Amino acid sequence: MGKLQSKFRKRSELYRTSQGKKGEDTFDSHVIQYEPAHQGSVNAVTTLSPDLCVSGGADQAVVVYDWKQGRLCQYFQSHNREVTKVLCYPGSTWVFSASRDKTVLMWDINQGDEPIQDFCGHELVVNGIAISPDGRKLCTGSRDNWMCLWDIESSKCEQRHNISRNLVTHVCWVPGSSSLVQSSEDKTIRVWDSRMWQVTNTFPAKQYIQTYCDVSSNGNYLLSSSNGFGGQGCEATLWDLRQPGCKLVEYRGHLQTTACCVFLPTSPGGTTQVATSSHDASIKVWDQNSAVCLGTLPLDGAGPLVSLAPSDSSNLLCASFNTGIHHIQLGQGSNQSSGAGPDGAEGLEMRVVSRF
Repeated sequence: MGKLQSKFRKRSELYRTSQGKKGEDTFDSHVIQYEPAHQGSVNAVTTLSPDLCVSGGADQAVVVYDWKQGRLCQYFQSHNREVTKVLCYPGSTWVFSASRDKTVLMWDINQGDEPIQDFCGHELVVNGIAISPDGRKLCTGSRDNWMCLWDIESSKCEQRHNISRNLVTHVCWVPGSSSLVQSSEDKTIRVWDSRMWQVTNTFPAKQYIQTYCDVSSNGNYLLSSSNGFGGQGCEATLWDLRQPGCKLVEYRGHLQTTACCVFLPTSPGGTTQVATSSHDASIKVWDQNSAVCLGTLPLDGAGPLVSLAPSDSSNLLCASFNTGIHHIQLGQGSNQSSGAGPDGAEGLEMRVVSRF
């Protein structure tokens, strides 16, 4: 694989050694405050393993963090603009990061601090990255209206397609399929066939920009989220991918842009749930099928909450603009610590365990 010259700087030049501390500079004395993973806002977080997460931020860094132990593991810095998205390939040590510098970099956590591959060709910020189920292809989407398909081994761009006004906001691959889904600022959701590199379906346009999308683990359902303000828009929508354009339910209750929406791993009781985070600094968990809000967790002072990463059915990571990454524990309870949803539903307790 090709190698890019690194602009890596030792983290010790920027931060103190990571040390867990409790009750200091926190909103809640019960929340453990670890050394921050980033300086400034965190734009994206994803899980690498049951213990490790990967995040990217305005400080241009990509960070691997042990969120259970509160320990920074690795720190990469080769982007020269802020990182917009991060992605891991399941079961591997590969990490991908997209940036406002118009590039995507690939890292291997077992191969040092320099990127092992770079994917260059977009003309504007890259907001979407997705890996094929077989780990051979990388899809990237940008505000330049281009969707690109790359061979990961050679970093060669094999397919390019430009659609007018398709300012890509997010991309995800449908599990076990040759199809991809992408959201756009033109308010639509598109389904692509990676073999022909063509759009096979376009969902009915929503009223507001679609900020994010996620696909269920069985490949049957799609979530998308909307921007908005004052409670107008701000919803997430559940679609049936088997019936393109079929809208099942909407999750309404956020007061500002819903920036992220994710399917949660199935709980031991078999309940299917989804989670959303918003610029109104709150996280909501919903019953997937009924759209009942099971719990709301406000994170006062955290600012926009832009990225969610479930680790399992009980643990959720959330990236914020003002207060780093939050580890949130989900469990059955009285809902007193999380606050009931607007419909008065109870039964899900949500609490912040740590921040970093």
